[in-house]
Amino acid sequence: MTAAKDEPTTPARRRAPGMSPEQRRAMIIQAAIPLITEYGSAVTTAKIARAAGIGEGTSFRVFADKEELLGACIAEALSPEHAVRELDAIDVSQPLPDRLAEAAEALQAHMDRLGAIMGSLGHRGGKHAGTVRGAGREESTARIRAALADLLEPERDSLRRPAEQIAALFIGLLFTQPRTDGEPDLAPRELVELFLHGALAGGAK
Repeated sequence: MTAAKDEPTTPARRRAPGMSPEQRRAMIIQAAIPLITEYGSAVTTAKIARAAGIGEGTSFRVFADKEELLGACIAEALSPEHAVRELDAIDVSQPLPDRLAEAAEALQAHMDRLGAIMGSLGHRGGKHAGTVRGAGREESTARIRAALADLLEPERDSLRRPAEQIAALFIGLLFTQPRTDGEPDLAPRELVELFLHGALAGGAK
């Protein structure tokens, strides 16, 4: 009887390395934030788990309960990390108006994201809303202000006030521009022109 030829062996499939608890938390938070924006505090942990591609029980290995998960999502939305990275990535060799226009777009996106989450939780998530007040918010603003001041560094010698104060004024104008009936909000570049050159039509000359 002829011996059967050796069948080619298939290499054993290697399992992907497991996530650390920190990585798993980050993955779940990123999956949860869009759902919280859509459903508010009514979102279920089962829906979040499906969006993250995991079993519902897995989420409770890194979060004690839904309340902790919601709080972590608010903290992530409040975190300045993403906004600071975008500010740090702006090319400082560009003219100052271009730099500030990019910065305004990045910061408006940051605030829109936070506002969408807080607006979704506002009706039933009063205790979550309190998370954004206090030291965390102050620290976030300070880090964003410092990153924005770095963008002003090439013009430091020609600024009328210290770069950190100019940065604070710009953030104040950006985040508190008033709404007026019949007038659209200022586009980032329009806001930058008004900030740099004032309200007079000939100010830019």
